Parts: sequence; structure tokens; C-alpha cells
Amino acid sequence: MSGTTAPPATAAGRSTTACRAYAVAGATAAGLAVWVLAVPVAGTDLSVHTGAELTHVGPIAVAGAGLVAGAAAWALLAVLERLVRRPRPVWTAIAIAVLALSLLAGPLGATSSAAMGTLISMHLAVAAVLIWKLGRTARSRRPARPAA
Repeated sequence: MSGTTAPPATAAGRSTTACRAYAVAGATAAGLAVWVLAVPVAGTDLSVHTGAELTHVGPIAVAGAGLVAGAAAWALLAVLERLVRRPRPVWTAIAIAVLALSLLAGPLGATSSAAMGTLISMHLAVAAVLIWKLGRTARSRRPARPAA
């Protein structure tokens, strides 16, 4: 029979679900904080080429991307907890690979170096919070005990 151990990073008695929800919210807030500093405060024109069109990246797009990335990361972690004995290192490796791919694809459409720097910073901020906080909630499976 296999079970799970208590999550290693639930602070102050919070449930795993609450810790994960806070991680997703924190990652979204981190992306928005970078956007606020870059666009309204510093005056960066945050536009990207999407095919033949030019798209302005606003706060709703930033928040939506943070929430989608967080939900996907959470779902992947939940699946890995069911499939592998030690999900945290597997999940972390996948998360870093996805970050690397997002850095190659996302910011390349920026219309200026300031926009590219802002997009890279947003990707890194969201990923850092997700990897740091979600990874800490990973639950390892105990090995099956032989029947006595």
C-alpha cells in the first residue's frame, strides 16, 4: 500500500492546496509587479509582434499568462505526485526546461530591447516564484510495503 507524506513546506498549518494557490497568486503578482515598474513607471512601450500584427501587452494579458502558467505548473506537479516516487526533482527539471523554452519563444517578438528586457524579467519573476513556492509543496510517495 502506498501513501503520501505530509507536504514539506506547508507553513503555519496551511493546507497544500492553500500553499499552492498562494504560489500561483504570488507568481501572478510578481509578473504584474514587473509590468507596473516597466510600463507605467518607466514608460516602456511593451509591444510584441504577433505574426503580422503588433500587440500591446497589458496587465490583463500579464495576469492571465501568470495564472495559466501557475495552473499548468500545479497540474503537472499533481500528476507527477501520482506517477513518480520523488516528484520534486522531476517537476523542477521540467519547470526549468519550460522556462528556457519560454525565454526563447516569448521575448523574441518584442519591438524594442526595453520590451525584450521587460518580457524576460516577467518570465523570470513568474518562474522563480512558481519554482520556489510550488516545488516546496511536492509530496513524495512512500514505497509500497511488502505484505507481512
